[in-house]
Amino acid sequence: MKGSEASGLRLFPMTCGWLTAELGGFLAGESGRIKVPVPCFLIDHPRGKVLFDAGLHPHTQEDPQSRLGALAAMFEVDFQAGEEVAARLESAGAYADKVDHLILSHLHFDHAGGACGVPNARLIVQRREWEAAAEEDAHLRYGYNEKDYGTGQEVFLLDGEHDFFGDGRVVCLPTHGHTPGHQSLLVRLDSGDVVLSADACYLRRTLEELHLPSVVADPDAMRESLLKLRRLRDAGARIVFGHDPDDWAAVPQVPDCLGAAAASGAVAST
Repeated sequence: MKGSEASGLRLFPMTCGWLTAELGGFLAGESGRIKVPVPCFLIDHPRGKVLFDAGLHPHTQEDPQSRLGALAAMFEVDFQAGEEVAARLESAGAYADKVDHLILSHLHFDHAGGACGVPNARLIVQRREWEAAAEEDAHLRYGYNEKDYGTGQEVFLLDGEHDFFGDGRVVCLPTHGHTPGHQSLLVRLDSGDVVLSADACYLRRTLEELHLPSVVADPDAMRESLLKLRRLRDAGARIVFGHDPDDWAAVPQVPDCLGAAAASGAVAST
């Protein structure tokens, strides 16, 4: 997954800051703290540039308290200048204003907060997620903040699984549970299928042990989503865990992945 190419399709992983929080928030009942990456992915398809998740809002670098509100007490933010999504895209040879679509796994601050950084992108969200965010008490029930996704950008709502370009290469997969309308993304490369799980599966242990976080919108739905991810894994897909620091330590990211991939012929200039 290092700038891999499939029939003109390329996938570029990147992290946009880090968060430190109680481990029990990721694995219910566990003690201690964990520092986790905030991932985003650029998918360069012949028919357009797609970003999967957008990371944190740039203002989080300057003042996490005012940006995150009550959530600032739960998360220690390590998010430096140059780690915002626009800068990370530029390091991948892409420009933020050229991103056509932003597929949001869900609307939490560390996934949707950076939406403003790709101003010309259309937001792609599951209808269930968008409607949940419109509920009167959504900020209390689900932890949403309209400042993250209420950017005035065009919004396209999905109802379930969606083959984004109609060629089977980029497929939105409903993985409800973490939030009411969470979705993951299947990216079909020549080297094999990759599933970007986002918060449907925080850590490798989440999948291996079916060990849920302490806060889940629908535990039964999340277990079903984890079983779906297991089936995809057993069929040969690589699961990219949403926030696993150990797994992400082995993921080549931009710009470092560009040289290695180009040397193998996997990446052409953008």
